[in-house]
Amino acid sequence: MLTDLKPAVLEEQNGKIQVLVVNNDGTIRSTIVLTGLKTLFQAKLPGMPREYVTRIVFDRTHLSLAIVKPPSEVVAGVAWREFRDRKFAEIVFVGVSDGHQGAGYGAHLMNHLKDYVKATSPVMYFLTYADNNAIGYFKKQGFTMEITLGRDIWAGCIKHYTGAKLMQCSMLPRIRYLQAGRMLQMQKEAVLAKIRAETQSHIVHQPPAQWANGVMPIDPLSIPAIRASGWTPAKEELARAQKRGPHFDKLRQLLDQIKSHNKAGPFLKPVDKAEAPSYYKIIKSPMDLSTMEVKLQDNQYQDPKDLFDDLWLMFWNCHKYNNKGTKTVQYGTVLEKRMWTLIKKVPEWAKAVEALVARGSPKESAEKGRWGRVLRRR
Repeated sequence: MLTDLKPAVLEEQNGKIQVLVVNNDGTIRSTIVLTGLKTLFQAKLPGMPREYVTRIVFDRTHLSLAIVKPPSEVVAGVAWREFRDRKFAEIVFVGVSDGHQGAGYGAHLMNHLKDYVKATSPVMYFLTYADNNAIGYFKKQGFTMEITLGRDIWAGCIKHYTGAKLMQCSMLPRIRYLQAGRMLQMQKEAVLAKIRAETQSHIVHQPPAQWANGVMPIDPLSIPAIRASGWTPAKEELARAQKRGPHFDKLRQLLDQIKSHNKAGPFLKPVDKAEAPSYYKIIKSPMDLSTMEVKLQDNQYQDPKDLFDDLWLMFWNCHKYNNKGTKTVQYGTVLEKRMWTLIKKVPEWAKAVEALVARGSPKESAEKGRWGRVLRRR
């Protein structure tokens, strides 16, 4: 039985809310809903000129989707404009009223939008400018700051907002977004049913009888369920033993922060030989973030300097192979600056940082055609 559906989904199923697509067609119903949307957007976007919000909401080239509680209370909404010949749409405003956040209205709104746009137009991409307060929401809805649409497709079509980040969502043609949550829950139930059939992890045992009058020290092996699990003090000691080096957690955090950077894309995995046939003729010691992740998990970085050397090598390779001014070099330069910022924050890495500084800039070293002291480790 599916019991984890968000309140917004259940409320629509029970008729407590309606989801309406409207534009300024002159009808009384549309005017009422658009007025509610205008008021909502103006309240949620206080830095946006009120006249501008009104003009966009009532502009007939824009569409709006609203979640309405009877009789006519607009509690959430989104306004967008489609560029059908270019197969993308610009999301202009999104808002959920105070008191209805946290109930799944934002996600439900976006799922409705995706399904509606896919069903009624050739649009398969959304673009939007998001400020710092909205970036987290859009990321949860499948948006990314990695823009794959060519600039020639959208430049001049959408309005640039100072201080905001451009984000893109690519829709999948075979996915019904309103059913995605239900589908995932069905998969979860199937997995849990399989686990219950193969294990006893779902069985909850009663507390030991010796604790009937209060908790007191007892021999763990006197409890039948613990004996049945195969637990022994020796296994407990082994499980508690340190399995990783002293720097593992911080190095893993460093790699995660670098990998999650919006300019890390070209460095996440090894270069595809099919895409760059000459790469491995020029670069004799390739390195990338996924390879570093494997090496970290295999305890090959006993000292932070070892991982720093691989990061240095990765940026050296970037400057060695790619021409100045290319997108990959620009991304590599930004990512290297991020690396320096992160590693200088950890006091115990000071000596390793000094050693890395002594090696000089990967860019300057690559441009001079020298290896410096690049480590060629297996």
